[in-house]
Amino acid sequence: MAGSARPAESILETIDRLCAVVPNYPTPGVTFRDLTPVFADGPALRGMVDALLADFEGTFDYVAGVEARGFLLAAAAAYASGHGVITVRKPGKLPRPTYNEAYSMEYGTNSLEVHIGDIPHGSRVLVLDDVLATGGTLGATARLIERAGSSVAGIGVVLELDGLGGRENLAGYKVRSLRTY
Repeated sequence: MAGSARPAESILETIDRLCAVVPNYPTPGVTFRDLTPVFADGPALRGMVDALLADFEGTFDYVAGVEARGFLLAAAAAYASGHGVITVRKPGKLPRPTYNEAYSMEYGTNSLEVHIGDIPHGSRVLVLDDVLATGGTLGATARLIERAGSSVAGIGVVLELDGLGGRENLAGYKVRSLRTY
């Protein structure tokens, strides 16, 4: 019908439409869900950030982003909410003294760091990342925030991979995912 309005697409429909699915990456048997096309779409990025912030409004002082795609979400969320952003980096990337936390993930081990003094003591920190798989990365991030003397206001992710135990490994934290696969 000419001139009829099309129903608005939900953020879940937008994520499904734009997310690129890459089989056998980074290792055989792993299906990688690439959100970079979603990040590249301005309205989609705004929708993701708004949806992630909705459940945490008024509960946080800072937004922490986990390297690397978490930086995109955290910076956008910090800007949208008027709060500062904390960068959680892979080892050797930060020039000043750091807290370091090791973790395991679905296909290896690594560690994360945050500058000592970047998270003011007693702050409430919202942690954002693109994907929750085993919970190793986000669990290490939560422990870094707590070692800095602050609390985790919540954990928000765009995608949650079901069946890998991520949510169970983050027991005790409020976890919000936009989409589960």
